[in-house]
Amino acid sequence: MRHIAIFCGLLVMALLLRANWLQYVKSESLATHELNRRVKITQFATPRGDIIVGSDAITGSKAVEGTDFKYKRTFKQGPMYAPVTGYASQAQGMSLLEKTYDSILSGQDDRFAFRHAKDIITGEQRRGGDVITTIDPKAQKAGYKGLTELGARGAVVALEPETGKVLALVSTPSYDPSVFAGNSFKEGDKFQALVDDKSKPLANRPLRETYPPGSTFKILTAAAALENGVVTDVDAASDAVSPYPLPLSTNKIGSEAGDAVCSKASMKTAMQYSCNNVFLDAASKVGAEKMRETAEKFGFNADVYSEEFGDMLATKSLYPSELDKPGTALTGMGQGSLTSTPMQMAMVTAALANDGKLMQPYIVDELRGPDLSVLEKNEPKLKSQAVSEETAKKVQEMMEFTAKEGSAQRALIDGVTVGGKTGTAQRGVNVNDKVPYGWFVSYGKSGGKSVAVAVFIDPTAMDISRSDISGGRLGAPIAKSVMKAVLGK
Repeated sequence: MRHIAIFCGLLVMALLLRANWLQYVKSESLATHELNRRVKITQFATPRGDIIVGSDAITGSKAVEGTDFKYKRTFKQGPMYAPVTGYASQAQGMSLLEKTYDSILSGQDDRFAFRHAKDIITGEQRRGGDVITTIDPKAQKAGYKGLTELGARGAVVALEPETGKVLALVSTPSYDPSVFAGNSFKEGDKFQALVDDKSKPLANRPLRETYPPGSTFKILTAAAALENGVVTDVDAASDAVSPYPLPLSTNKIGSEAGDAVCSKASMKTAMQYSCNNVFLDAASKVGAEKMRETAEKFGFNADVYSEEFGDMLATKSLYPSELDKPGTALTGMGQGSLTSTPMQMAMVTAALANDGKLMQPYIVDELRGPDLSVLEKNEPKLKSQAVSEETAKKVQEMMEFTAKEGSAQRALIDGVTVGGKTGTAQRGVNVNDKVPYGWFVSYGKSGGKSVAVAVFIDPTAMDISRSDISGGRLGAPIAKSVMKAVLGK
């Protein structure tokens, strides 16, 4: 009996220890766990604050009956802004800004504690705060319209080079977060249909998907060659023959413009006609280590992260380490094992347009309380001096020449200084089996304002020829319309 009593005493003690562990040590994590139904009930117990673009709210809340969740999220122009807002669903959870700033939007942030106490006394309903974005509604509309009219899978990113503000963030095909914002079976079926859709409408192409950047990467290769003294005169003839013999290989790589134009061309001419040989040769001479170091100064190999608000904007783009000589050469033309998000290529373009200064991209301008008081304000922050001002200006010279006299002419705007670069990116082992990905990067400057744009097009579902991709016929007009929207042209 004594042994049984001791054993039972130990069990009771263990039970008390476990109860106290749960109540005092684990209480916070359990109370805030995403699978705790009470958390979701609280999230949707009152109208959520809004996500603001320009001066207008692009979100709202709708009262519902017959459920523990009193309000359901609504979205205005949902498909156009989904890559910005993400979704806030009673059944599927949250993503992007809705998830990152849930405590502000749902009114549960600790900074609202005094107001909550006041609301209890006065009997007023709890209200959420607002998230003010940096998005330019005209630029967002221009990018979304351009891609949807093409019927293309793709992405558009626009940045303000001097500050890092994200002015446009477009992904197509997209989805309307409103259609599965509740928790009904019908809404669950609609969400599952989006998950199963082969066109991947839920994918955030500008931020979370990576692709080979193709010839748009040549602007970074040019910057690396100039910065490391491999090229000193952009007008001087090179010794790169075309087709170019890949190092340690029997393969030779030609250029769309032809060997007569590209063989031993200067870097400016090579940029104008997108000659592969000159950039393969430049990357090979710069070397794997210096190429990688330059790419990392532009943001490669690191998540794009907004430190002020603790918000990861984009997944990392990769410039691989330990490349062999042929692999290094291939990165010079944006191929090989190199991958990039559209956000990253917009960052490269913005940094070069900003005289080599890479600013930290950010999409949230400020956070406001229910009483419109400013809780936090984002300020421009220098991420790195990617290259010297002298190097950046030489790359600008080449990009602007390419816009005036080369493959980027479709992006020209009257009264605006425009620099641009077209790009194609091969995919698959047999490069001729599929039409390549299409890219276009550009910047525009006018009246003290500037904008940098990256356009990505996946032509998988399109009936289109290779020449329409490589000539910038698809991406350049979209970039042009976005630049015009920002610059007021």
